[in-house]
Amino acid sequence: MALFSKLKDRLFKSSSKLEEGLEALVDEASAPEPAEPSAQGQASEAAPVEMPVPEVVPEAAPEPARPGLLGRMVGRAAPERSRVLDDAMLESLEEVLIQSDMGVETALKVASNMAEGRFGRRLSVSQIQELLAAEIEAILEPVARPMPLYRKTPQVVLVVGVNGSGKTTTIGKLASQFKAAGKSVVIAAGDTFRAAAVEQLQVWGQRAGVPVMTAAEGSDPASLAFEALARAEAEGADLLMIDTAGRLQNRKDLMEELAKIVRVLRKRDPEAPHNTLLVLDATTGQNALEQVRIFQQVADVSGLVMTKLDGTAKGGVLVALADRFGLPIHAIGVGEQIDDLAPFDPQDFARALTGAGS
Repeated sequence: MALFSKLKDRLFKSSSKLEEGLEALVDEASAPEPAEPSAQGQASEAAPVEMPVPEVVPEAAPEPARPGLLGRMVGRAAPERSRVLDDAMLESLEEVLIQSDMGVETALKVASNMAEGRFGRRLSVSQIQELLAAEIEAILEPVARPMPLYRKTPQVVLVVGVNGSGKTTTIGKLASQFKAAGKSVVIAAGDTFRAAAVEQLQVWGQRAGVPVMTAAEGSDPASLAFEALARAEAEGADLLMIDTAGRLQNRKDLMEELAKIVRVLRKRDPEAPHNTLLVLDATTGQNALEQVRIFQQVADVSGLVMTKLDGTAKGGVLVALADRFGLPIHAIGVGEQIDDLAPFDPQDFARALTGAGS
């Protein structure tokens, strides 16, 4: 299945929520206003007067016009509902975008850009979807970049993110995809505090035929990272992917742990890590913005991967992330299968999110 089709199917919660909001927005203008009772109507309530019923003389019905083939074809299609783009509609549109987790600043920017040069025009739901998709794509286009691969080997990829963000699964999927592309990969299970994370990586390693280095539970992750880099160098591996813990409840410990991993890696390779990927869970919505801010302080984040877009109505947060931070978005996850982690395509995502062309 093509990624766009898969996105449209898997982003149903996000796109349907946004589409429902747009339809309600257009329907606002179609709601009939209650008529105020006239003075004559008030008088008739006080003293009802019987009015004579006029005799109706039926007139001969005019013979209906016979439109041509084009006229008959056009006449069969019901006109799409539309609404004049005015201040009230613009305010409602901003609210719809904010509710889709696009964030206040980004929602105002998208709505304002969409309205530029169109004030006073009537717009249908499908026209609004197309315009929104174009504005969202313009924000996403500059950050849609695959993870760079370098000639320098082994290329060290440090993967960070809060526990439960899909970090471990993302490492497994990326390793499997790199392996399928002919790259040799080594994985280091650096979240030594969670046995489940280690076991999950071992399962993915077996699937992909990729070695997974582990250490005793609670042992020093930096030591494991150092040993993994030594092994990757000795075996001539193309990539070393290192999992890390993501305990945000104590930022100081997390910061010290990641800083130590980087220090130790640089004893063997002064340029390591070459990539620091932050994995974000789309279901957290606006909390993802705070996670990016924190991990930018803790680690030198070089790119983002957004997971679990198939299980949320908060897909708009990806637009807010791109607008605020401008970090490269390397891939998005829309399911549990290996091919459900795909390179980020801004046009496909924008159209799937807004329901444009559906």
